[in-house]
Amino acid sequence: MAPKAKSHNNGADTVESALYSGAEAVKEGFEKAIKGYDQMVAFSKDTAEAVIKSANATGKGFETINSEVFSYTRKSIEDSVVATKAIMASKSVDEAIQLQSEYSKSLFETYVDELAKFQDMALAITKSAATPLQARMSAFVDMVRTH
Repeated sequence: MAPKAKSHNNGADTVESALYSGAEAVKEGFEKAIKGYDQMVAFSKDTAEAVIKSANATGKGFETINSEVFSYTRKSIEDSVVATKAIMASKSVDEAIQLQSEYSKSLFETYVDELAKFQDMALAITKSAATPLQARMSAFVDMVRTH
C-alpha cells in the first residue's frame, strides 16, 4: 500500500471552500430576507388599502342608514299629526277609537317594515365592509402556504 500524498496547502482549499460556501449561504439568506421583506411591505400596503375601503364602505352605509332613519322619523311625525287631527275631528267616541286603532295598526306595520329594511341595509353594509378584509385574509393564507 502506497503512502498517501500529503497536501501541501495545509487545508487552505478546505478553508477557502468553507468560506465560499458560507458567503454563498449568507448571500442567499440575505436575498430571501429582502424578498420576504418586500412581500411583507406590499402585503401591508394592500392591507392598509383594504382597511380604508372597508371603513369607507362602513361610513357610506351609516350615512345611508342615517338618511333612512331621518326620513322614517319625519314621515312618522307627519302621519302622527294627520292621525291626531283626524281623531280630534271625529264626531263620536267610536269613530275616534276606530281611527286610533287604524292608526296604531298602520304605525306597527310601518315600523316592522322599516325594521326589516334596516336589517337588510345593515347586512349589506356588513358584507360590503367585510369583502376587502376577507380578500386580505385569503391573500395572507396564500402567502403563508407558499412560504
